[in-house]
Amino acid sequence: MKIYMVFNALLLTLSACSQNDQWYSVEDFSKVMKIDAHVHIDSDRSTFVEKAIADNFRLINVTLEVDDGWNDVYRKYGDGLHQHQSFPKSVDMITSFAVSDWDEENWEGKVISWMDSCFKQGALGVKVWKNIGMVSRDTAGNLISIDDDRFDPIFRFIQERGKTLMGHLGEPKNCWLPLDSMTTENDRRYFENNPQYHMYLQPEMPSHEDLMDARDSMLAKHPELRFVGAHLGSLEYSVDVLAERLDRFPNMSVDLAARMGQLFYQTANDREKVRDFFIQYQDRILYGTDLGDNGERSQENMYRSMDENWRRDWEFFVTDNIMSSSLVHDPFLGLKLPKQVVDKIYYHNAVRWLGMEE
Repeated sequence: MKIYMVFNALLLTLSACSQNDQWYSVEDFSKVMKIDAHVHIDSDRSTFVEKAIADNFRLINVTLEVDDGWNDVYRKYGDGLHQHQSFPKSVDMITSFAVSDWDEENWEGKVISWMDSCFKQGALGVKVWKNIGMVSRDTAGNLISIDDDRFDPIFRFIQERGKTLMGHLGEPKNCWLPLDSMTTENDRRYFENNPQYHMYLQPEMPSHEDLMDARDSMLAKHPELRFVGAHLGSLEYSVDVLAERLDRFPNMSVDLAARMGQLFYQTANDREKVRDFFIQYQDRILYGTDLGDNGERSQENMYRSMDENWRRDWEFFVTDNIMSSSLVHDPFLGLKLPKQVVDKIYYHNAVRWLGMEE
């Protein structure tokens, strides 16, 4: 009888160990090495990075051109370079370039020279933003499109240097809907506060399909270019549609930055479909948040936001808890992905797709 009881106890212990080997828990959050592959630290203070280090995160700081041309690029890249030099093992950089001087004869040479200087300082890649296709125009008044031939030598240079192109091209499909028809609260809040980007109010502008077609045309021209589609590649509304693009473009991956609401929305409707997507495309998804520090928020508020986002997302991926979020109306279950999948999404995929050192 004693032997039987000892044997059963051993089986239970082995079973528990096997379970622990397969799954993470909420309590593992700070123990596991992670990468947030999409942040914006537009400040020289170190508080954001210090919090990330305490939570076992490495960071990819992303530069972009917003509305001040090269001044945006130089300033934002300078902040990222400062953070990288201050915390070389914890912060890496993605640079950008401006199209504000698009029609100038030496534009291509200027961009390539700038990228080369950034790569020599350690930049992992280059970001292009939604101003291309939605805002920036040439001197004739035409919108600049991402598949324009003038970009070809720039994208070839990125590829030849073994770097990565990150693209926030287009917007969530909700952008083309009225506010009260949008599927997530994060989109509703953003476009209510940024009507200049709300395409429903500007029917003369390109459609969502037009912008995705231009992006796809660019990728088709550069099949060997390593590409990270920021914000779920602006195909956040459907894992089925996103899967089709990933199948079509083998050198395309996506990050999750600022699109968890759309994932929660789809999960509330069909959890198994979303879970199957993450398992099938586990090598093509990078964890990212779009969090950042512009130097204006209090440390307390910033840390609260970081905790809310990072810990909520960890719970979503590693447990099957019933969850709720201010981003969506309906409750949803966590995906409870296997450890090996979580490790790829949170770490190994960023290393691979961004050419990082382990």
